[in-house]
Amino acid sequence: MANERLRSAIVARGMTVDQVAERIGVDPKTVDRWINHNGRKPYRRSQYALANLLGREVSYLWPEERTAGEVREAAQAELVRLYPHRAVVPREFWPELYAKATRTFDVLVYSGFWLSEDPAFSKVVREKSADGVPVRFMLGDPGCPAVAQRGNDEGIGAGMAGKVRNALVNYGPLFGLPGVEFRLHCTTLYNSLYRSDDEMLANGHIYGVGAYLAPVLHLTRVPGGELFDSYAESIERVWQGARTIRSPHELGATA
Repeated sequence: MANERLRSAIVARGMTVDQVAERIGVDPKTVDRWINHNGRKPYRRSQYALANLLGREVSYLWPEERTAGEVREAAQAELVRLYPHRAVVPREFWPELYAKATRTFDVLVYSGFWLSEDPAFSKVVREKSADGVPVRFMLGDPGCPAVAQRGNDEGIGAGMAGKVRNALVNYGPLFGLPGVEFRLHCTTLYNSLYRSDDEMLANGHIYGVGAYLAPVLHLTRVPGGELFDSYAESIERVWQGARTIRSPHELGATA
């Protein structure tokens, strides 16, 4: 069965399949499949883009999907706690969070220098390595424009690149541990993300303010929720675009 609601919404908007495809950044054949092939649905982010473009609710275009209200309720369940500043998150909470990891242990930051100085955190990394848990560190490439810009935004200039280098030196003993991998990225980060299985701390970045003064969301994955997965997907995108280093001194050229 074709998705006649989607077809009629496009017609009512006075648009063609080609125009819709161009506006949301996909191939026209993809939009055609969404219309004419039962069961072929866009990814959630494309559903929202289409709904916004066509002036319809997601639940109207795809009746089996949840309403906006249901999505909001699920998001409330995902939020365990909001901290107004990272500085007020209990210091011991970070190693405690990662101590629970059995499948996923991710750190996505520019420098995360403060965490590299925590012996309790380093101890957890070693324990998880011994347990066979993959540990992924993603730090900003000291030579890339995004790191320089963040340094300027925080008012520390080249100090940001220096913090990255210092953090890597602190992490030196962790290089080479089984399952522990370090990568450098050149991404413009809007959040530093700390994931342990189905829990995550999302530390927002605010222009002109150090991350330690920015809010932190403690999130947990719940059925039907989308907030956790949105952050988790961004971690994967950064990971795929980052480059591996095998030594804290193996910085080389910016990717």
